[in-house]
Amino acid sequence: MNLLEYLIPFVLALGLLILVHELGHYLVARWCGVKVLRFSIGFGRPLLSWTAGADRTEWALAAFPLGGYVKMLDEREGEVPAAELHRAFNRQVVGRRFAIVAAGPIANFLLAIVLYWGLFVTGTEELKPQLALTGAQSIAADAGIREGDLVVAVDDEPVRSWPELRWVLLRHALDAREVTLRVRTAEGVDAFRALNLSGIAIEDGENDLITNIGLRPWRPIIEPVIGKIVEGGAGARAGLMAGDRFVSLDDKPLDSWVDLVERVRNNPGRPLLAGILRDQRPMEIKLTPDAADEKGVQVGRIGVAVAEPKGGREAMFAVVRYGPVDGLVKALTQTWETSVLSLKMIGRMITGEISWKNLSGPVTIADYAGQSARLGLDHYLKFVALISISLGVLNLLPIPVLDGGHLLYYVIEIIKGGPIPERIMEIGQQIGLVALAMLMAFAFYNDINRLISG
Repeated sequence: MNLLEYLIPFVLALGLLILVHELGHYLVARWCGVKVLRFSIGFGRPLLSWTAGADRTEWALAAFPLGGYVKMLDEREGEVPAAELHRAFNRQVVGRRFAIVAAGPIANFLLAIVLYWGLFVTGTEELKPQLALTGAQSIAADAGIREGDLVVAVDDEPVRSWPELRWVLLRHALDAREVTLRVRTAEGVDAFRALNLSGIAIEDGENDLITNIGLRPWRPIIEPVIGKIVEGGAGARAGLMAGDRFVSLDDKPLDSWVDLVERVRNNPGRPLLAGILRDQRPMEIKLTPDAADEKGVQVGRIGVAVAEPKGGREAMFAVVRYGPVDGLVKALTQTWETSVLSLKMIGRMITGEISWKNLSGPVTIADYAGQSARLGLDHYLKFVALISISLGVLNLLPIPVLDGGHLLYYVIEIIKGGPIPERIMEIGQQIGLVALAMLMAFAFYNDINRLISG
């Protein structure tokens, strides 16, 4: 995957989120009668700018794209003509100033709600919440979960897809409690499984919660039949063809595609004798898997892809769709729960209950943007909605340089009946800049660490 496949989705998502956030500030400022001098996407020297509107507002696209701002008429930033004093931001009553500042994060939450609602109403193809075990010893195995169990609900909360199941289990894992899964077994019988999540620790940003529980998505048994051959790969060089069915490797029977993949991976560079069926005729082919490096480990690859089984996709995937009203309720709920979970994660990182390795920076976000874009538009829009919520939550943190810090000042102003002294606000800004710089440093460190570790 080349750099542009990461960069373009990342820039588009980031640009949209910044635009929506700053439009929130801009529109409410205009509604309150405040004069807007500049609307900028990005910081630093403008690369592109023009003026428009009755107030001759400058619209700019600046060099450093990780943010934006709306500059309003303000006596603290320069002389204001007497005729326009009533349009200065600092002359507005505290309620109006509060509304203008809060409008940015609120716009991000509204964007997430709209995106989720559109996806829920139009419907998305999702992996079914059907379970398989990763091993005999695990929390899932202790709960009595059986191969093929289809999760219907978690503690009476309906579950319709694998991503939804992961989301619900993550929320409950943060509370370290036992949950009851209502499942439909492979025989079509409803049953209950008590899953104890109290021993699950979300220690860093690398371990997958579902894997720690001992679960993976259920897959039907896929026959070891070749669908495609990679030109120049070990399979092509050995003479394998699309439609060939593996029967054995080194006289050991093969039952499934997973079995074939495992044996090939475990034999890099080692000659193997493959027994195959071609047009129902048995053949033997000498096959030597190419050695490939995978996170520092040598694994075997033969350059073939599986033939998609008939009915296999229908067995694993389902279209999840809601009506307009139910979709809106679901979108509101998803946005609220994601916001609350984000705040819980931040709080537990501060208290040390959860590792700071969970904090991600722009490199990781760009990686996820590229991956989600490759999966399809619906996955990409879900990613944009999630990042929009994260941006809204981040901006509401009571750090002086962020919107949340200004809102904190206004709350104090309302309580004490007067504005906070300028000197205290200046000190707060300095502290806020240091805190924000530390957060960014942690995020970049984690990004680099993930790149190095693969």
